Amino acid sequence: MTPLSGETIAERYRRHADAFESKVAAVTDPAVWDRPSPCAEWTAGDVVGHIVDMHGVMLRPFGRPLTPGGDPLTAFRFARAAVEEVLRDPALAGTTVETPMGKVTAAQHIDQVVSEDMVLHGWDLARATGQDDTMDPADVDRIHAATAAIPAEDMALLRTPDAFGPGVVVFGPEVSVPHDAPLQDRLLGLIGRDPSWLPA
Repeated sequence: MTPLSGETIAERYRRHADAFESKVAAVTDPAVWDRPSPCAEWTAGDVVGHIVDMHGVMLRPFGRPLTPGGDPLTAFRFARAAVEEVLRDPALAGTTVETPMGKVTAAQHIDQVVSEDMVLHGWDLARATGQDDTMDPADVDRIHAATAAIPAEDMALLRTPDAFGPGVVVFGPEVSVPHDAPLQDRLLGLIGRDPSWLPA
C-alpha cells in the first residue's frame, strides 16, 4: 500500500499507533478489559494483546523477542517502541523478509500488517470500550480499495482459520452490509465485522 500525500510508512505507523494508544490509555477501569469485543471469543484486553503479539511477529526476522509484560498500555508502548526502532533504522527497515504473502521489506511488512491492524482493531477496541469508533476517512478509503482488490483465491485463504498459523484468522466471513452504507461499514463487513455490533 503506497503512502498518501507523501506520508511515509514510518509516519503512517506513528499516526496509527498514536490513535490506537489513545484508545488504550482511555481505559482507566481494569474491569473494562474483560468486556467482549466484536472479535469472537476475544475480550477488549485480548484485542490489545493481539496487537502487541503482532508487533512481536514484526521483530522475529531480527531475532528480537518481544517480552513486554505489564498492563495493556505499558505492553503496547513497549511493543511500539521496539517496532519504531526498526523503522528508524534504514538498514533494518529495508531488510527483505519472508511473509506468507511473499517477500517484502520489513517496513512494508509493518505497514501492511500491524499498522493496518491498528486501524481495524482500533474499531474493535473502541466499540468494546464505548469510545468513538470513527476511523480516519483516508485510511478507510485506502484500506477498502486495497482489500476489495484482493483476488478471490487470496481472500479465501485470508478467511481460512489457521492458514497463517495456529489460532490465526485474518478475516472472518463477509458480513452483508447495504451497498449504500457508509464506506466504513462496508469495509467492516468486508473484513468480517458486523458494523452494528454492540456489547451485550
